[in-house]
Amino acid sequence: MSSGASGRLDELVRAVGNGRERPLPPIESWNPPDCGEIGIVIDREGVWHHDGRPIRREGLVRLFASVLKREGERHVLVTPVEKLGIRVEDAAFLAVEMSVDESGAAPVLVFRTNMDDLVACDEAHPLRIETGADGGPRPYIYVRRGLWARLTRAVFLDLAERAEERVVDGHAVFGVASGRAFFALAPAETVKEGL
Repeated sequence: MSSGASGRLDELVRAVGNGRERPLPPIESWNPPDCGEIGIVIDREGVWHHDGRPIRREGLVRLFASVLKREGERHVLVTPVEKLGIRVEDAAFLAVEMSVDESGAAPVLVFRTNMDDLVACDEAHPLRIETGADGGPRPYIYVRRGLWARLTRAVFLDLAERAEERVVDGHAVFGVASGRAFFALAPAETVKEGL
């Protein structure tokens, strides 16, 4: 990494703070100038890279994740002094674990991301399914600030075990319930054909 790029990364870290066990920074209240792009990429496996090399410092990655948001099609890191664009190949996060909170009136699916965010699946944090280039399902859960987490294969299999058939808008679908919400995963006929 060049000394200029390294210096810019160091400035970004100082501008945000140390990121230790703190609530998310209030980036919505910051209005810094847009300073272009920085050579950070989040690859399809959720690994952060700077100038082509993986960022190995977990604390640094979590710090950057805490100030990441999406503006339209662009992902940006926001500090009090600057906004910098980064590239995200698929999703900003991965959902690496799922549990079920049964303490309320209805079970709620709770996902843990690779950044240790806990996300309760509900109307504000919905599930969505896209079709991948291979024709297979690509499931995501909304995390925050326009950012989504792609469910890992193991988590998607756990989710699929909870699927049930329901009629939604006059169509039979397989989906999952979480709290008071129901999320369709696939048309019922598609699932039945695959059996």
